[in-house]
Amino acid sequence: MTKRTTTFLMALIYVSIAFSQSEPAYKKGTFFALWGWNRDAYTNSDIHFKGNDYNFTLHKVKASDKQNKFSYHNYLQLDRITIPQTNLRIGYFIKDNLAITLGVDHMKYVMNANQTVDIDGHVKPGYESYVNSDGTIKLVPEFLQFEHTDGLNYINSEIEYYKNFYHNGILKVNGLVGGGGGFLMPRSNVTMMGNERHDAFHLAGFGLSAKGGLDVNLWNLFFLRSEVKEGYINMPSIRTTKSSDDKAHQAFWFAELTYTFGFNWHF
Repeated sequence: MTKRTTTFLMALIYVSIAFSQSEPAYKKGTFFALWGWNRDAYTNSDIHFKGNDYNFTLHKVKASDKQNKFSYHNYLQLDRITIPQTNLRIGYFIKDNLAITLGVDHMKYVMNANQTVDIDGHVKPGYESYVNSDGTIKLVPEFLQFEHTDGLNYINSEIEYYKNFYHNGILKVNGLVGGGGGFLMPRSNVTMMGNERHDAFHLAGFGLSAKGGLDVNLWNLFFLRSEVKEGYINMPSIRTTKSSDDKAHQAFWFAELTYTFGFNWHF
């Protein structure tokens, strides 16, 4: 997926240059807001768990996203619109074609259940039988359930550069590239080794990302936008139980595909 995404971003830049027009995609002083959804993929990661009576690392753990099945109830009902994997962003053009933005990428991360991984270190007393003699462990729910499902919240600021390469009447098609960084405020759902399930927001770490996309604008008012984003997440302080002494640490790369809609106004 990384190679395909990189190829897409390079092709987007070349197309934007080749078909660029002299007029700006968006003018200085334009404000925009968007809302939409995403799908995500994650690299395997090592997860280190530490507490008063355990200290172990799981190696090359696999995980998936968790997008909800489309329905009016889940996607458009106002009291449930944050249930799926969503994107919210606002931005302002400080120059023609150049915007600064603030947004939340509400992704979801679910450790795949029942996978077998390598483990080193020592687990909580009474759970040694879950560790195999060859240094592997099957991640059954009785031992560990590990998710950032409400969610893997990447709160970030980005700078975006736009280039118009088609304009006909009410229709404008623009390319964009951008990047930025921010912090992770996950609400991690964790049940491990007999401890009570823990589910609370916590400042866990930081992220960096870069992206490219296509933007279709109608009447200089309404737009549809799709982006491909790749980034790095490092969370050294994931809460796993109600005890503040119990923490997990993981770092991984992610790829995100967004499909959003929004409005823009020029002041």
